[in-house]
Amino acid sequence: MKERKLRMGMIGGGGNAMIGPIHLRAALMENDIELVCGCFSRNYQTSLTTGQAWHVPEERIYRDYKEMLEKEAALPKGERMDFVAIVTPNKVHYEQAALALDLGFDVVLDKPMTFSLEEALKLQEKVKKTGLTLALTHTYSAYPAVKEMKTRIAEGQLGQLRRVYVEYTQGWLSKRIELEGGNNAGWRTDPSQTGKGGCVGDIGTHAWHLSEYITGEKVTELCAELNTFVEGRPVDDDAAAFLHYTNGLRGVLHATQIATGEENRIVIRIYGEKGCFEWHQMEPNTMIARWGDRPAEIIRTGNGYMGELAKWNTRTPGGHPEGYIEAFANIYRNFAGTIRAKAAGETTRPEYLDFPNVYDGVRGLQFIETMVASGYDKEKKWVKWIEE
Repeated sequence: MKERKLRMGMIGGGGNAMIGPIHLRAALMENDIELVCGCFSRNYQTSLTTGQAWHVPEERIYRDYKEMLEKEAALPKGERMDFVAIVTPNKVHYEQAALALDLGFDVVLDKPMTFSLEEALKLQEKVKKTGLTLALTHTYSAYPAVKEMKTRIAEGQLGQLRRVYVEYTQGWLSKRIELEGGNNAGWRTDPSQTGKGGCVGDIGTHAWHLSEYITGEKVTELCAELNTFVEGRPVDDDAAAFLHYTNGLRGVLHATQIATGEENRIVIRIYGEKGCFEWHQMEPNTMIARWGDRPAEIIRTGNGYMGELAKWNTRTPGGHPEGYIEAFANIYRNFAGTIRAKAAGETTRPEYLDFPNVYDGVRGLQFIETMVASGYDKEKKWVKWIEE
C-alpha cells in the first residue's frame, strides 16, 4: 500500500455543510490520501454537485450510504476505497460506522461518536471484533502546543497536578438562528439528531477531552449545571461543571454557545505544585508556562526546543502560523500511518497511534450522560462517572 495514496470515501459533507470541506482539506494535506467516492448528501442532486466539484467520478457518487459501502466493498482490492470519513449528524453515526466496519473499512468519525452511550459501547465492541481502526476528530488535542503541554506534564514539570480550568465559549447560538435555515444550527439544536446533549455534546466534549488528554487523568465524578438561555430551544446551550479526576486533580469546565460576541474561544490552564501551563486555541502556536520562582515563559511551536511529539505534529518553522486545518490533518496523518502499518503487518510507530479513538468516543458519551444526569438534577448532586 506504500506505493500509492490511500483511497478515501466520504458520507455527508455536501451542500452548505461546514465540516465536510474541512475533512477533505485536512485529509489531502500530506498528499497521502485521495478522495475517490462519496455519498455527500441524502439529496442526490446535492451529492452529485458536491462530488463533481471535488472531481469524484460520477459513477462513484452514490445515492445513499448503503449503496456506497456495499458497491465499494464489491470492487477489487486495487480499486475500492480504503477507509471512509463519516461527517453526518450524530443520529446516524452508529449505523453508518457499523456497516463500514462490517464490510471491512476503517473509519474516521466526527464527535460525539454516536447518538447514545448504548450505541457507543456497541461500536467499541465492533472495532474490537473487526480489528479495524476508528479515528475520532477531537481536533483540539492535535495542536503541537497541546502535545507539548501533554509531554511536559508527563515528564513531571508541574509536579503534582492540582487544578485544571477549561473553557470553550462561542456566541453563534445567542439567538435562535436554527429557525432561519441555511445554517448548521438546525440539526445541532434538535435532540432527535444530537441525542441528550446540545452544547454539552457539541463543544463540551471537546473541552472535557482536552483536559483528559493533556493531564493524563480521568474524570471520576462531576457536579454540573445545564442551561437553556434561548427561549424555545429544546436542548442546552450552556453548560458548567466541577470535576473530580484521578490522583486528586480537581477541575472546572465551562462550555457555552450563547456568549455573545465570542467566536471559538478555547482556553485551558493546568496548575501543579510547581507552576502552570496555559493555552489559547485562538493563538494556537503559543504555550505559556508560569512559575512560582522565576519569570513566565512564552513557548512557541516550530522551534528546536520542543519535544518530539510536538515536532512530529508541526509542519513549518517557528513564526509560521499553524491552526485548525493543520491540527485536523494531524489526526488524518496519524490515522493513515496506523492503517498502513496494519496492512503491511508492521509494528505501528507510537507517534502514529496518537489520535483519538473509539475508547475516547465511549468516554465522550459517558461524559454527556453524566453531565445530563447531574445537570438537570434540581439538587445539583455529584454524580459518579456513568460507565454503561
